[in-house]
Amino acid sequence: MILDKEFYKQGALSLAKELLGKVVVRTVDNVTLRAKIVETEAYIGEIDKASHAYNNRRTERTEPLFKEGGIAYVFFIYGKYHCFNVISGLENKGEGVLIRAFEPLNEFDYLAKKRFNESYEKLSETKKRAISNGPSKLCMAFSIDKSENYKKLYEKGDLYIEDVKIEKFEIAETKRIGIDYAEEAIDFPWRFYIRGNKYISKK
Repeated sequence: MILDKEFYKQGALSLAKELLGKVVVRTVDNVTLRAKIVETEAYIGEIDKASHAYNNRRTERTEPLFKEGGIAYVFFIYGKYHCFNVISGLENKGEGVLIRAFEPLNEFDYLAKKRFNESYEKLSETKKRAISNGPSKLCMAFSIDKSENYKKLYEKGDLYIEDVKIEKFEIAETKRIGIDYAEEAIDFPWRFYIRGNKYISKK
């Protein structure tokens, strides 16, 4: 069942935890890929110096952050990598959730060939995890780029998120990664992941 629009109206801290275990469905190259979300980070522009929306910073790049929850926000870093975010909350709030890691659920050979030009069975365990155990890695594996900006994740299309019945899991909470510039926000415990999942980017 596709998550409805109301689900995304909750704040980023709540949504970041609620998205764990949900399934992203992505259709590309006539292949429908499915992956479980296993790691997220919350960003709240109003109080968060790590957020692109901090200080109500509204530019063409950051405008998706100020839309109503439920759309995709994809940004480009280091001149070569994309990062996939889910916008949360109400319009003009400037909140979102970075998706940091996926656990692939199907089409393993397709993903292995795309990421490493090898069959899945020939990959080492390290490479299998590296298919999607980081924000830019999952975007490369699932062909998520700037063309997905503003995409409605609550409508069935080539990128959406489903609710599924899954086993219970424990959520780990810790500091976010790669935000050394963010002063006191460095210490906000706003990174969440499924404890024990092998696809998380960093324990």
